[in-house]
Amino acid sequence: MLLRTALFAALLTALPAFAFAQPDEVKRDIVGNRTSENIPEIPAALIDQLNRYQNTRGAGVAGWTKNGCLLISTRFAETAQAHRVCQPLGMREQLTFYPEPVGGITPAPAQGWREGFVFAKDKGGDEFSQLYWFDEATRSTTLLTDGGRSQNGGTTLSRDGGLMAYGSTARNGTDRDIWLRNTRTGESRVLVDAGGSWAPLDFSPDGKQLLVMKYVSAAESYPGVVAVDTGKLELFPVDGGKAAFGGFAFAPDGKAVYFISDEPLQGKPQEFKTLRYHDPASGTFEVLTANIPWDVDDFAIADDGKHLAFTTNEDGISRLRVLSLPSHKEIRLPELPIGVIGGLAFSPDGKRLALSLNSATSPSDAYVIDLANASLTRWTQSEVGGLDASKFVAPTLIRYPTFDTVDGKTRTIPAFFYKPAKPSKTGKYPVVINIHGGPEGQSQPSFNPTAQFMANELGVAMLVPNVRGSSGYGKTYLSLDNAAKREDSVKDIGALLDWIAQQPELDASRIGVIGGSYGGYMVLASLTHYSDRIRAGVDIVGISHFGTFLKNTENYRRDLRRVEYGDERDPAMAAVFEQISPLNNAAKIQSPLFVAQGKNDPRVPWTEAEQIVKAVRGNGQPVWYLLYADEGHGFRKKANNDYYNAATMLFWQQHLLNE
Repeated sequence: MLLRTALFAALLTALPAFAFAQPDEVKRDIVGNRTSENIPEIPAALIDQLNRYQNTRGAGVAGWTKNGCLLISTRFAETAQAHRVCQPLGMREQLTFYPEPVGGITPAPAQGWREGFVFAKDKGGDEFSQLYWFDEATRSTTLLTDGGRSQNGGTTLSRDGGLMAYGSTARNGTDRDIWLRNTRTGESRVLVDAGGSWAPLDFSPDGKQLLVMKYVSAAESYPGVVAVDTGKLELFPVDGGKAAFGGFAFAPDGKAVYFISDEPLQGKPQEFKTLRYHDPASGTFEVLTANIPWDVDDFAIADDGKHLAFTTNEDGISRLRVLSLPSHKEIRLPELPIGVIGGLAFSPDGKRLALSLNSATSPSDAYVIDLANASLTRWTQSEVGGLDASKFVAPTLIRYPTFDTVDGKTRTIPAFFYKPAKPSKTGKYPVVINIHGGPEGQSQPSFNPTAQFMANELGVAMLVPNVRGSSGYGKTYLSLDNAAKREDSVKDIGALLDWIAQQPELDASRIGVIGGSYGGYMVLASLTHYSDRIRAGVDIVGISHFGTFLKNTENYRRDLRRVEYGDERDPAMAAVFEQISPLNNAAKIQSPLFVAQGKNDPRVPWTEAEQIVKAVRGNGQPVWYLLYADEGHGFRKKANNDYYNAATMLFWQQHLLNE
């Protein structure tokens, strides 16, 4: 989860002298599902200035239909919906029309017995997603899951479309089991209920076996195979006892497998996840990306069995490669724009490869590669609000020194730097530091209308660091913030403040921080440590106390988060939480704060926001608070996100830019 939306991006603006509301002077406004506290009326001029940036949109590939059309996800009204495009730059035909966004779009296989797609939809961001079938012939929609407070997703279909496997918490609300549905009869049953968080990955070509995975953490998963008829589960042996695994799929012959893992090789630990091939019958084992010192993110295999496509994450940039099967020789591809690639999907005949491509200066769009002639064709061209895209700012990748060493040298932290093109009116650019969530996430140079608005309209620079604990830089880096080492990542923000102070073009007296989810915790923690150096902060759906967070997060998430953050039931770990949690250090926050939250958030409950707002107001500090009753872990409805962004801009104007 890479959350790379405007929600966690941050807009900027500034502050004149302001009559700060004291705790007993809270100004509360309730408009529909929105409750705002101490947020002034948004000036009409600011709304107008933001309008075009808030009307950018992107499109993501979901897969192919039988007749060669692309299914995509895009938004034309309030929320992202399923659409169909049948030719390059053709009409985007909307297929679903819901007030809530749809996701998890999984088209029926080309050899399937019916045409349509499965999709997921929740209510108000509660993430209790239910699965539905959209039938192409009748244009009707059918609920496939229980319709209650269960979370369902990860849809995987057999080659003939007769079986559908998915993950669900329906049995007890805590464990994510694997369920199997007969799509012809509508009968559903639990296939794997071994406890923990399980996901289906791929059916064998004959539909008799299903590859599955138990997820424990970003550094630990356990793959296996289950017999569809009997439910007998066989876990695969893992060298070294513990490893991370990504995709796992049957080879075209149904005997061998392709998979992504950082499992040790010949007893030697591996820093990065590589693409591997294993045929148990012959004993053949091959590491296909041994010469690439970066993580493999994803792969896809063509239905005709002739090609395999995969992407690598190389310092935050995606790179695509396609192998010919079974030789594993790389084929020639067209040159692709620099950016982030996803949504890999081969056409039913295996001759074309669709993908989503998102760059720093262009929203996500659908592209198709013709494999025979290595040509690239754009299938969608998403709007950028009528703005001149040539004026969008592309970030540069910088590395700054931090407080510790690795191999005897000072460790450096990667960050993307968005620098305004126009000279600063004051000679130095104000800066906003945008911290990603996860914490195992990674910020990548994808399109960010917030960063563009800040750079082009406000003259504000943005720094987007990947502090220790981020994915994409090896398993050691990923583990550097675990449990009791949590505040080491906060020190990386302190080191970034030092770096900013050394840059003659940046204004170290005007620095803001923003982040969502775990990034929200980082904002709060940074303010407790560096309030004298940070002018203001924006916390979106952030953790304010690890103990209360773990107590109140949804049951199906609790054990997964304990692996990363630590177990609050352990007295020693509980003591660490008491020491480092921002709630207990709220008196140290001496900077203006804006907290934004969705009331239906199953990950970071809204009580985390309520308690930090109350505590910081107790310092006499100004706190703006925004709560949506129809949102969860982020703001997915356009009107809600637009207001949040406008309020954030006003907050920066009043508290960062001093306008």
